[in-house]
Amino acid sequence: MLQGKHILLGVTGSIAAYKAAMLCRLLRVAGADVKVVMTATAKEFITPLTMATLSKHPILVEFFNPENGEWNSHISLGEWADCFLIAPATANTIAKMAHGIADNLLLTTYLSARCRTVVAPAMDCDMFAHVTTQENLATLRRHGVEIIDSPEGELASGLCGKGRMAEPEQIVAFVEQLLSEKKKSNLAGRHFVVTAGATIEAIDPVRYITNHSTGRMGYAIAASLAARGAKVTLVSGRTSLPTPQGVERVDVLSAEQMYEQCVHHFASADGAVMCAAVADYTPEEVATHKIKKSDDDMCIRLRRTKDIAAALGAKKGNRVMVGFALESDEGVESAESKLRRKGFDFIVLNSLLDKGAGFGVDTNKVTFIDAAGHEQLPLMPKSEVAERIADRIEQIISHK
Repeated sequence: MLQGKHILLGVTGSIAAYKAAMLCRLLRVAGADVKVVMTATAKEFITPLTMATLSKHPILVEFFNPENGEWNSHISLGEWADCFLIAPATANTIAKMAHGIADNLLLTTYLSARCRTVVAPAMDCDMFAHVTTQENLATLRRHGVEIIDSPEGELASGLCGKGRMAEPEQIVAFVEQLLSEKKKSNLAGRHFVVTAGATIEAIDPVRYITNHSTGRMGYAIAASLAARGAKVTLVSGRTSLPTPQGVERVDVLSAEQMYEQCVHHFASADGAVMCAAVADYTPEEVATHKIKKSDDDMCIRLRRTKDIAAALGAKKGNRVMVGFALESDEGVESAESKLRRKGFDFIVLNSLLDKGAGFGVDTNKVTFIDAAGHEQLPLMPKSEVAERIADRIEQIISHK
Protein backbone atom coordinates (compact mmCIF):
# COMPACT_ATOMS: atom_id res chain seq x y z
CA MET A 1 0.00 0.00 0.00
CA LEU A 2 3.01 2.33 0.32
CA GLN A 3 4.40 1.58 -3.14
CA GLY A 4 5.87 4.79 -4.51
CA LYS A 5 5.01 6.84 -1.41
CA HIS A 6 7.53 9.28 0.06
CA ILE A 7 7.91 8.90 3.82
CA LEU A 8 10.00 11.38 5.78
CA LEU A 9 10.96 9.63 9.02
CA GLY A 10 11.82 11.90 11.95
CA VAL A 11 13.84 10.36 14.79
CA THR A 12 14.25 12.13 18.13
CA GLY A 13 16.33 11.48 21.23
CA SER A 14 14.53 8.57 22.91
CA ILE A 15 15.71 5.12 23.96
CA ALA A 16 12.99 3.89 21.57
CA ALA A 17 15.09 5.24 18.68
CA TYR A 18 16.45 1.72 18.19
CA LYS A 19 13.00 0.77 16.84
CA ALA A 20 13.44 3.35 14.08
CA ALA A 21 15.79 0.95 12.29
CA MET A 22 13.11 -1.74 11.99
CA LEU A 23 10.49 0.90 11.19
CA CYS A 24 12.60 2.21 8.31
CA ARG A 25 13.13 -1.31 6.98
CA LEU A 26 9.43 -2.18 7.13
CA LEU A 27 8.49 1.04 5.35
CA ARG A 28 10.88 0.19 2.53
CA VAL A 29 9.63 -3.40 2.35
CA ALA A 30 6.12 -1.95 1.96
CA GLY A 31 7.37 -0.05 -1.10
CA ALA A 32 8.02 3.41 0.35
CA ASP A 33 10.96 5.69 -0.42
CA VAL A 34 12.25 6.78 2.99
CA LYS A 35 14.37 9.77 3.96
CA VAL A 36 15.43 10.29 7.57
CA VAL A 37 15.85 13.49 9.54
CA MET A 38 17.29 13.16 13.04
CA THR A 39 17.75 15.49 15.97
CA ALA A 40 21.27 15.85 17.36
CA THR A 41 20.27 13.93 20.50
CA ALA A 42 18.88 11.05 18.45
CA LYS A 43 22.43 10.33 17.25
CA GLU A 44 23.28 9.35 20.83
CA PHE A 45 20.80 6.46 20.62
CA ILE A 46 21.15 5.22 17.02
CA THR A 47 23.85 6.06 14.51
CA PRO A 48 23.18 7.98 11.29
CA LEU A 49 25.18 5.25 9.49
CA THR A 50 22.60 2.64 10.51
CA MET A 51 19.69 4.75 9.28
CA ALA A 52 21.51 5.74 6.07
CA THR A 53 22.21 2.09 5.27
CA LEU A 54 18.57 1.12 5.78
CA SER A 55 16.99 4.14 4.06
CA LYS A 56 19.47 4.29 1.13
CA HIS A 57 19.62 8.07 1.59
CA PRO A 58 22.00 10.42 3.44
CA ILE A 59 20.80 11.26 6.94
CA LEU A 60 19.85 14.87 7.61
CA VAL A 61 20.58 16.43 11.02
CA GLU A 62 21.92 19.94 10.51
CA PHE A 63 20.60 22.84 8.45
CA PHE A 64 23.61 22.59 6.14
CA ASN A 65 26.46 20.22 5.37
CA PRO A 66 29.50 21.59 7.27
CA GLU A 67 31.90 20.04 4.73
CA ASN A 68 30.60 21.81 1.62
CA GLY A 69 28.04 24.29 2.89
CA GLU A 70 25.21 22.61 0.98
CA TRP A 71 21.86 23.69 2.42
CA ASN A 72 19.42 21.06 3.67
CA SER A 73 16.15 22.70 2.74
CA HIS A 74 13.37 21.99 5.20
CA ILE A 75 10.94 23.39 2.64
CA SER A 76 12.03 20.91 -0.03
CA LEU A 77 11.78 18.05 2.45
CA GLY A 78 8.24 19.00 3.35
CA GLU A 79 7.26 19.25 -0.32
CA TRP A 80 8.86 15.87 -1.14
CA ALA A 81 7.05 13.90 1.59
CA ASP A 82 3.63 12.28 1.39
CA CYS A 83 3.84 11.74 5.14
CA PHE A 84 6.09 13.12 7.87
CA LEU A 85 6.32 10.33 10.44
CA ILE A 86 8.01 11.25 13.72
CA ALA A 87 8.83 8.08 15.61
CA PRO A 88 9.91 8.13 18.33
CA ALA A 89 8.64 11.56 19.35
CA THR A 90 9.86 12.73 22.76
CA ALA A 91 7.92 14.94 25.15
CA ASN A 92 10.36 17.72 24.30
CA THR A 93 9.76 17.50 20.54
CA ILE A 94 5.99 17.21 21.01
CA ALA A 95 6.01 20.35 23.18
CA LYS A 96 8.03 22.27 20.61
CA MET A 97 5.76 21.16 17.79
CA ALA A 98 2.68 22.25 19.74
CA HIS A 99 4.11 25.73 20.34
CA GLY A 100 5.85 26.38 17.03
CA ILE A 101 9.43 26.27 18.26
CA ALA A 102 11.84 25.76 15.36
CA ASP A 103 15.32 25.17 16.76
CA ASN A 104 16.37 22.16 14.66
CA LEU A 105 15.91 20.79 11.15
CA LEU A 106 13.19 18.34 12.17
CA LEU A 107 11.04 21.07 13.69
CA THR A 108 11.47 23.56 10.86
CA THR A 109 10.51 20.78 8.46
CA TYR A 110 7.36 20.09 10.49
CA LEU A 111 6.37 23.75 10.33
CA SER A 112 6.93 23.78 6.56
CA ALA A 113 5.38 20.43 5.65
CA ARG A 114 2.12 20.37 3.71
CA CYS A 115 1.74 16.59 4.00
CA ARG A 116 0.07 14.49 6.70
CA THR A 117 2.06 14.36 9.94
CA VAL A 118 2.05 11.33 12.21
CA VAL A 119 3.52 11.23 15.72
CA ALA A 120 4.39 8.12 17.75
CA PRO A 121 5.11 9.33 21.30
CA ALA A 122 7.82 7.66 23.40
CA MET A 123 8.57 8.63 26.99
CA ASP A 124 8.25 7.49 30.59
CA CYS A 125 4.74 6.93 31.89
CA ASP A 126 4.76 9.90 34.29
CA MET A 127 5.90 12.24 31.52
CA PHE A 128 3.24 10.87 29.19
CA ALA A 129 0.50 11.25 31.80
CA HIS A 130 1.56 14.79 32.78
CA VAL A 131 -1.12 17.35 32.08
CA THR A 132 1.27 19.43 29.96
CA THR A 133 2.12 16.55 27.66
CA GLN A 134 -1.55 15.63 27.27
CA GLU A 135 -2.43 19.24 26.48
CA ASN A 136 0.37 19.36 23.89
CA LEU A 137 -0.91 16.18 22.26
CA ALA A 138 -4.42 17.63 22.23
CA THR A 139 -3.06 20.77 20.55
CA LEU A 140 -1.37 18.70 17.86
CA ARG A 141 -4.60 16.78 17.23
CA ARG A 142 -6.46 20.08 16.77
CA HIS A 143 -3.78 21.07 14.27
CA GLY A 144 -4.47 17.92 12.26
CA VAL A 145 -1.54 15.81 13.44
CA GLU A 146 -2.28 12.08 13.72
CA ILE A 147 -1.24 10.61 17.07
CA ILE A 148 -0.52 6.88 17.34
CA ASP A 149 -1.61 5.84 20.80
CA SER A 150 1.09 4.64 23.19
CA PRO A 151 0.44 1.09 24.44
CA GLU A 152 0.90 0.08 28.06
CA GLY A 153 3.92 -2.02 28.96
CA GLU A 154 7.30 -2.14 30.63
CA LEU A 155 9.36 1.00 30.09
CA ALA A 156 13.12 1.58 30.07
CA SER A 157 12.86 3.07 33.57
CA GLY A 158 11.53 -0.23 34.90
CA LEU A 159 8.08 1.22 35.45
CA CYS A 160 5.01 -0.16 33.70
CA GLY A 161 2.42 2.05 32.05
CA LYS A 162 1.60 4.09 28.94
CA GLY A 163 4.38 5.85 27.10
CA ARG A 164 6.00 3.11 25.02
CA MET A 165 6.37 3.79 21.34
CA ALA A 166 4.00 1.66 19.31
CA GLU A 167 5.63 -1.30 17.59
CA PRO A 168 7.00 -0.69 14.05
CA GLU A 169 4.47 -3.07 12.45
CA GLN A 170 1.60 -1.16 14.03
CA ILE A 171 3.03 2.18 12.90
CA VAL A 172 3.46 0.99 9.31
CA ALA A 173 -0.12 -0.31 9.27
CA PHE A 174 -1.33 3.07 10.58
CA VAL A 175 0.54 4.96 7.86
CA GLU A 176 -0.68 2.54 5.18
CA GLN A 177 -4.27 3.12 6.24
CA LEU A 178 -3.77 6.88 6.41
CA LEU A 179 -2.27 7.12 2.93
CA SER A 180 -4.48 4.58 1.26
CA GLU A 181 -6.10 6.05 -1.82
CA LYS A 182 -8.89 3.52 -1.69
CA LYS A 183 -12.15 4.89 -0.39
CA LYS A 184 -14.60 2.84 1.61
CA SER A 185 -15.73 0.19 -0.79
CA ASN A 186 -18.52 -2.33 -1.00
CA LEU A 187 -16.87 -3.89 2.05
CA ALA A 188 -17.93 -0.94 4.19
CA GLY A 189 -20.10 -2.11 7.06
CA ARG A 190 -19.66 -5.79 6.21
CA HIS A 191 -18.38 -8.18 8.85
CA PHE A 192 -15.47 -10.54 8.21
CA VAL A 193 -13.85 -13.17 10.39
CA VAL A 194 -10.10 -13.48 9.79
CA THR A 195 -7.95 -16.17 11.42
CA ALA A 196 -4.21 -15.72 11.92
CA GLY A 197 -1.22 -17.08 13.78
CA ALA A 198 -0.36 -20.51 15.14
CA THR A 199 -2.37 -22.70 17.48
CA ILE A 200 -0.79 -24.39 20.49
CA GLU A 201 -1.72 -27.98 21.41
CA ALA A 202 -0.68 -28.84 24.96
CA ILE A 203 1.15 -32.08 25.78
CA ASP A 204 1.58 -31.30 29.47
CA PRO A 205 1.72 -28.03 31.48
CA VAL A 206 5.16 -27.29 29.98
CA ARG A 207 5.30 -28.71 26.45
CA TYR A 208 3.14 -28.20 23.38
CA ILE A 209 2.90 -28.82 19.64
CA THR A 210 2.86 -25.78 17.35
CA ASN A 211 4.28 -24.45 14.06
CA HIS A 212 6.34 -21.54 12.72
CA SER A 213 3.52 -19.17 11.76
CA THR A 214 4.03 -15.56 12.92
CA GLY A 215 0.57 -14.31 11.89
CA ARG A 216 1.90 -11.53 9.62
CA MET A 217 -0.16 -12.48 6.58
CA GLY A 218 -3.44 -12.77 8.50
CA TYR A 219 -2.83 -9.50 10.34
CA ALA A 220 -2.12 -7.72 7.05
CA ILE A 221 -5.41 -9.04 5.64
CA ALA A 222 -7.32 -7.89 8.71
CA ALA A 223 -5.75 -4.43 8.41
CA SER A 224 -6.59 -4.19 4.71
CA LEU A 225 -10.25 -5.15 5.19
CA ALA A 226 -10.62 -2.72 8.09
CA ALA A 227 -9.05 0.08 6.00
CA ARG A 228 -11.85 -0.45 3.46
CA GLY A 229 -14.53 0.06 6.09
CA ALA A 230 -15.23 -3.53 7.06
CA LYS A 231 -15.87 -4.72 10.58
CA VAL A 232 -13.15 -7.30 11.22
CA THR A 233 -13.02 -9.93 13.95
CA LEU A 234 -9.47 -11.27 14.07
CA VAL A 235 -9.34 -14.68 15.75
CA SER A 236 -5.66 -14.88 16.58
CA GLY A 237 -3.47 -17.73 17.67
CA ARG A 238 -0.02 -17.22 19.12
CA THR A 239 1.75 -14.15 17.75
CA SER A 240 3.73 -11.13 18.97
CA LEU A 241 2.08 -8.70 16.54
CA PRO A 242 0.10 -5.65 17.66
CA THR A 243 -3.60 -5.46 16.84
CA PRO A 244 -4.22 -3.61 13.54
CA GLN A 245 -6.08 -0.31 13.71
CA GLY A 246 -9.87 -0.70 13.77
CA VAL A 247 -9.81 -4.48 14.25
CA GLU A 248 -11.49 -6.46 17.03
CA ARG A 249 -9.05 -9.13 18.19
CA VAL A 250 -9.98 -12.39 19.92
CA ASP A 251 -7.01 -14.33 21.31
CA VAL A 252 -7.05 -18.12 21.41
CA LEU A 253 -4.47 -20.82 21.98
CA SER A 254 -5.71 -24.20 20.82
CA ALA A 255 -7.42 -25.37 17.64
CA GLU A 256 -10.51 -26.16 19.71
CA GLN A 257 -10.68 -22.58 21.02
CA MET A 258 -10.22 -21.20 17.51
CA TYR A 259 -13.00 -23.46 16.25
CA GLU A 260 -15.41 -22.24 18.95
CA GLN A 261 -14.66 -18.55 18.33
CA CYS A 262 -14.86 -18.86 14.54
CA VAL A 263 -18.21 -20.65 14.63
CA HIS A 264 -19.55 -18.07 17.09
CA HIS A 265 -18.47 -14.97 15.15
CA PHE A 266 -19.21 -16.40 11.69
CA ALA A 267 -22.88 -16.57 12.63
CA SER A 268 -23.14 -12.79 12.16
CA ALA A 269 -20.44 -12.41 9.47
CA ASP A 270 -20.55 -11.76 5.74
CA GLY A 271 -17.45 -13.83 5.09
CA ALA A 272 -14.26 -15.37 6.45
CA VAL A 273 -10.58 -15.52 5.52
CA MET A 274 -8.95 -18.65 6.95
CA CYS A 275 -5.28 -17.69 7.20
CA ALA A 276 -4.27 -19.24 10.56
CA ALA A 277 -1.91 -22.20 10.77
CA VAL A 278 -4.24 -24.49 12.70
CA ALA A 279 -2.95 -27.79 14.06
CA ASP A 280 -4.41 -30.80 12.24
CA TYR A 281 -3.76 -33.01 15.27
CA THR A 282 -3.77 -32.56 19.02
CA PRO A 283 -2.70 -34.91 21.85
CA GLU A 284 -5.48 -37.31 22.82
CA GLU A 285 -4.62 -36.82 26.47
CA VAL A 286 -2.96 -33.87 28.19
CA ALA A 287 -0.88 -34.74 31.24
CA THR A 288 -1.80 -32.76 34.34
CA HIS A 289 1.83 -32.74 35.50
CA LYS A 290 5.10 -32.34 33.63
CA ILE A 291 6.06 -35.63 32.00
CA LYS A 292 9.32 -36.86 33.47
CA LYS A 293 12.17 -37.93 31.26
CA SER A 294 12.97 -41.64 31.19
CA ASP A 295 15.28 -43.99 29.31
CA ASP A 296 12.40 -45.29 27.18
CA ASP A 297 11.01 -43.76 24.00
CA MET A 298 7.77 -41.86 24.42
CA CYS A 299 4.71 -42.21 22.22
CA ILE A 300 2.10 -39.44 22.09
CA ARG A 301 -1.22 -40.50 20.62
CA LEU A 302 -2.82 -37.76 18.52
CA ARG A 303 -6.38 -37.21 17.37
CA ARG A 304 -7.74 -35.02 14.58
CA THR A 305 -8.80 -31.52 15.44
CA LYS A 306 -12.10 -30.11 14.22
CA ASP A 307 -12.01 -28.80 10.66
CA ILE A 308 -12.84 -25.11 11.05
CA ALA A 309 -13.08 -24.38 7.32
CA ALA A 310 -15.41 -27.34 6.75
CA ALA A 311 -17.63 -26.27 9.64
CA LEU A 312 -17.94 -22.71 8.31
CA GLY A 313 -18.33 -23.97 4.74
CA ALA A 314 -21.36 -26.01 5.80
CA LYS A 315 -22.97 -22.75 6.97
CA LYS A 316 -21.64 -20.60 4.12
CA GLY A 317 -24.78 -19.84 2.13
CA ASN A 318 -24.15 -16.72 0.03
CA ARG A 319 -21.17 -15.60 2.07
CA VAL A 320 -17.54 -15.23 0.95
CA MET A 321 -14.91 -17.70 2.11
CA VAL A 322 -11.20 -17.52 1.36
CA GLY A 323 -8.80 -20.33 2.21
CA PHE A 324 -5.03 -20.63 2.47
CA ALA A 325 -2.79 -23.53 1.54
CA LEU A 326 0.90 -23.80 2.42
CA GLU A 327 2.51 -26.72 0.63
CA SER A 328 5.97 -28.16 0.10
CA ASP A 329 5.02 -30.36 -2.89
CA GLU A 330 2.09 -30.93 -5.25
CA GLY A 331 0.73 -27.59 -4.10
CA VAL A 332 -1.66 -26.80 -6.96
CA GLU A 333 -3.33 -30.21 -6.91
CA SER A 334 -3.75 -30.07 -3.13
CA ALA A 335 -5.15 -26.54 -3.23
CA GLU A 336 -7.61 -27.41 -6.01
CA SER A 337 -8.86 -30.37 -4.00
CA LYS A 338 -9.25 -28.17 -0.92
CA LEU A 339 -11.14 -25.57 -2.99
CA ARG A 340 -13.71 -28.16 -4.07
CA ARG A 341 -14.05 -29.98 -0.74
CA LYS A 342 -14.51 -26.93 1.45
CA GLY A 343 -16.44 -24.61 -0.83
CA PHE A 344 -13.99 -21.70 -0.85
CA ASP A 345 -14.52 -18.89 -3.34
CA PHE A 346 -10.77 -18.95 -3.88
CA ILE A 347 -7.62 -20.27 -2.23
CA VAL A 348 -4.33 -18.48 -1.68
CA LEU A 349 -1.51 -20.96 -2.28
CA ASN A 350 2.05 -20.33 -1.18
CA SER A 351 4.96 -22.74 -1.12
CA LEU A 352 7.73 -23.44 1.34
CA LEU A 353 9.99 -23.86 -1.69
CA ASP A 354 9.72 -20.20 -2.80
CA LYS A 355 12.47 -17.98 -1.45
CA GLY A 356 11.08 -15.02 0.48
CA ALA A 357 7.68 -16.66 1.04
CA GLY A 358 6.06 -18.51 3.92
CA PHE A 359 6.71 -18.10 7.62
CA GLY A 360 8.69 -15.39 9.38
CA VAL A 361 9.30 -12.99 6.44
CA ASP A 362 7.73 -9.71 5.35
CA THR A 363 7.13 -10.86 1.77
CA ASN A 364 5.09 -13.60 0.12
CA LYS A 365 4.72 -15.20 -3.30
CA VAL A 366 1.25 -16.61 -3.85
CA THR A 367 -1.07 -18.07 -6.44
CA PHE A 368 -4.81 -17.40 -6.41
CA ILE A 369 -6.78 -20.50 -7.33
CA ASP A 370 -10.49 -20.52 -8.07
CA ALA A 371 -12.92 -22.39 -10.30
CA ALA A 372 -11.87 -20.29 -13.29
CA GLY A 373 -8.16 -21.01 -13.04
CA HIS A 374 -4.92 -19.71 -11.52
CA GLU A 375 -3.36 -16.27 -11.08
CA GLN A 376 0.28 -16.31 -9.98
CA LEU A 377 1.59 -13.15 -8.31
CA PRO A 378 5.26 -12.14 -8.07
CA LEU A 379 7.11 -11.82 -4.77
CA MET A 380 5.72 -8.78 -2.96
CA PRO A 381 5.21 -7.41 0.58
CA LYS A 382 2.55 -9.23 2.56
CA SER A 383 0.70 -5.93 2.89
CA GLU A 384 0.36 -5.80 -0.91
CA VAL A 385 -0.73 -9.46 -1.04
CA ALA A 386 -3.41 -8.53 1.51
CA GLU A 387 -4.58 -5.70 -0.77
CA ARG A 388 -4.88 -8.10 -3.71
CA ILE A 389 -6.92 -10.49 -1.57
CA ALA A 390 -9.22 -7.65 -0.48
CA ASP A 391 -9.61 -6.62 -4.14
CA ARG A 392 -10.74 -10.15 -4.99
CA ILE A 393 -13.21 -10.22 -2.12
CA GLU A 394 -14.69 -6.93 -3.37
CA GLN A 395 -15.08 -8.37 -6.87
CA ILE A 396 -16.82 -11.48 -5.52
CA ILE A 397 -19.23 -9.45 -3.40
CA SER A 398 -20.07 -7.16 -6.33
CA HIS A 399 -21.23 -10.21 -8.31
CA LYS A 400 -23.22 -11.91 -5.57
